[in-house]
Amino acid sequence: MTVQLYARDVGTGTPIVLLHAFPLSSAMWLAQREGLAGRFRVITPDLRGFGGSLLGDDEPSVDTMADDVARACRSLGVRRAVVGGLSMGGYVAMALCRRHPDLVLGLVLAATRAAADTGPVRENRLRQAGALEGERSTRVLVDEVLPGLVGPTTLRQRALIYGRVRGLVQAAPPLAAAWAQRAMAGRADSFETLRGLRVPALVMIGDEDALATEDEARAMAEAMPNAETLVISRAGHLCAVEQPDLFNQAVAEFAAALARTAR
Repeated sequence: MTVQLYARDVGTGTPIVLLHAFPLSSAMWLAQREGLAGRFRVITPDLRGFGGSLLGDDEPSVDTMADDVARACRSLGVRRAVVGGLSMGGYVAMALCRRHPDLVLGLVLAATRAAADTGPVRENRLRQAGALEGERSTRVLVDEVLPGLVGPTTLRQRALIYGRVRGLVQAAPPLAAAWAQRAMAGRADSFETLRGLRVPALVMIGDEDALATEDEARAMAEAMPNAETLVISRAGHLCAVEQPDLFNQAVAEFAAALARTAR
């Protein structure tokens, strides 16, 4: 079944396509739409099953999610874009580089990893997927996933941001979250894809990230022919939500430099 993704599309200029984290939706990119749309065309799709996008009946696969994004870009008339993904969105962005390389003008990877899941991580994803399908509630996400999404600084000092993240987690459709967990559990290692990347890349990681590490960020950057790493201070896993100004500034500088060389 072909799923047409719902996407928010604001601003004009070089397109920036931002792919959201699990188990959120494109609503997480609010500060990016507001902060970047003055200079760029910012496109934020809801990955299948989340937000305004239907789940469909395909087998769970990160490659299928990447094909959805490529189809959405074509339908919006986007031939090339700076593609950014945070966490799960990073997995989809790397799959996009593998399956639709001509679409990618530059790559932004935040709070993600190129390695496939280890056995225990995969088993945990599948256990959570089973709970989501069985209970048809987000309880397992609120109990087990939410605590790792933001850093201690956000918990202490940014109550509004934490509240927003909690609300987005609670709003996740359980069956879509289960599908996405199965898709992520089955994904392949992406280091070969990164080594073959022909475009510049920016890798970002929060210094309080409990789910992805600075070592993993640097390993991805080192694998790519032309990549830089940026550590975002006082930010956990959702660095774009926790420190939007720092994130936006880095993405804007990266995209502006690409736009100049692409002319």
